[in-house]
Amino acid sequence: MIAVFLLIYTVIAGLLMPVPGMYVLHETIRNLYFHVPMWFTMLVLFGAAFFYSIKFLSTSNLKDDVFALQLTNTGIFFSILGMITGMEWAQYTWESAWSNDPKQLGTAMSMLIYFAYLVLRGGIKDEEKRAKIAAVYNIFSFAMLIPLIFILPRLKDSLHPGNGGNPAFAKYDLDNNMRMVFYPAVAGWILLGIWIATLKIRMAMITYNKENDFNFSADKK
Repeated sequence: MIAVFLLIYTVIAGLLMPVPGMYVLHETIRNLYFHVPMWFTMLVLFGAAFFYSIKFLSTSNLKDDVFALQLTNTGIFFSILGMITGMEWAQYTWESAWSNDPKQLGTAMSMLIYFAYLVLRGGIKDEEKRAKIAAVYNIFSFAMLIPLIFILPRLKDSLHPGNGGNPAFAKYDLDNNMRMVFYPAVAGWILLGIWIATLKIRMAMITYNKENDFNFSADKK
């Protein structure tokens, strides 16, 4: 409910409230309320999946693997949204949706690593073996995500704000009006991501419990 309220506010205020008249960016700066929170949501979800992967390796409880999988699935969904909104923004500000910018390349590599996680899971039949290998790979994926998105792009020249010597938004144009929308937008999108992941986890747990009950009944017979 809170997420819905915050996102309705984000859409209305994000489109109607005044924004700084920045050169090149102009009205496209409103995408800040959508593009950046997508990445924050992705990071929260991947971080939670990272936690449950570590937890599974210490407990061997397959329910933790269910949590890690559905959190990762939802994180991948938000990474796609983040990439789409970023490319749309780049089209109007950099005159090209894809310019091989270090931040774009790092993000694309991170997404491919997580896509490979899903492929890896699909190729292993044994449930416990799949869960163990997937947990190790998920930990590796999150460990690679940090340098690919936050460290390596800063070492090269970049058009992206906050990288390659370019100042971040907060340093030069995120005024008080934008903060009034940006922070609720971040909270709203993160809460939406958690809600979606929670629904997917509940659905997956229903399937998991049904399958286990069926297997238990079959074993007794």
